[in-house]
Amino acid sequence: MTDASDTPTAEQAGQALAALRGEIGKAVVGNDSAVMYLVLALLCRGHVLLEGVPGVAKTLLVRALATALDLEHARLQFTPDLMPGDVTGSQIYDPHSAEFTFRQGPVFTNLLLADEINRTPPKTQSALLESMEERQVSVDGKPQPLPDPFVVVATQNPIEQEGTYPLPEAQLDRFLFKVDVQLPGRDDEFRILQRHANGFDPRDLTAAGLRPVAGPAHLAAARAAVAGVALSPEVLAYTVDLCRATRTSPAVRHGASPRGATALMAAARAYAWLTGRGFVTPDDVKIVAVTVLRHRLQLRPEAELDGVTAEGVLGSLLLSVPVPV
Repeated sequence: MTDASDTPTAEQAGQALAALRGEIGKAVVGNDSAVMYLVLALLCRGHVLLEGVPGVAKTLLVRALATALDLEHARLQFTPDLMPGDVTGSQIYDPHSAEFTFRQGPVFTNLLLADEINRTPPKTQSALLESMEERQVSVDGKPQPLPDPFVVVATQNPIEQEGTYPLPEAQLDRFLFKVDVQLPGRDDEFRILQRHANGFDPRDLTAAGLRPVAGPAHLAAARAAVAGVALSPEVLAYTVDLCRATRTSPAVRHGASPRGATALMAAARAYAWLTGRGFVTPDDVKIVAVTVLRHRLQLRPEAELDGVTAEGVLGSLLLSVPVPV
């Protein structure tokens, strides 16, 4: 790992981030796609919504990522009685000084795991909106900046509806990616059981051998390099056409907004750099399109009754929207 006093080059940053997958693999079996999207989110200063059934290592994945990147992290369990001040912090009265002081909440960290975010009411969910968009918390009208980097990784369980509060569209749109965390295949599940049989403890990542292989300086260097990735007018036009097509699809009530198009461009740019190229191709846009846009589409009720999904709509559009040569 590069000394903190040094400024890593773009090449060193790329090598450090490439080592993440192997390091996280010491704790998490599989989930390579989720790891990639979490790294892309860090490069884009975006946030991630992880959706998957209980027990597929969503929490372990975030903890392992924070450890391998040498980032501060916090886990906040969202429950029906959670209050906004439990997220952002609150004013505490000091009887000695007869003054109120602000006590920072869990949001003041680099990597915030918002576990089961859909189990808390909209009032508390909205406490994250300013943090996610502005990277700050307003206290008595005064902004309190959050650390850099700052990424929210929220999880939700798709199979339970009782006692949950679906995220409003305005908040869903704040997430750069919605990542589906799948159940492992047979071979991966065998490896998971084998690790546990050999004494692996998911609560002790140090014992599993995890160590920092990158840090905030590498992320800063990588972000600067991503900003230099070339985007041709043809690729930009393709990104625009793809997002506009979501708004005219007969199965869609509301399509991707210009924010969605901007997110798609940023994600494709970061993906191109992460794969070792200094320019974006239409294939880069295609690869990240579903994960960037799936949660930004509102389907018409009749389409949902017919079994249409956002992923299905996007798959059709990726085949029908003309690709620049």
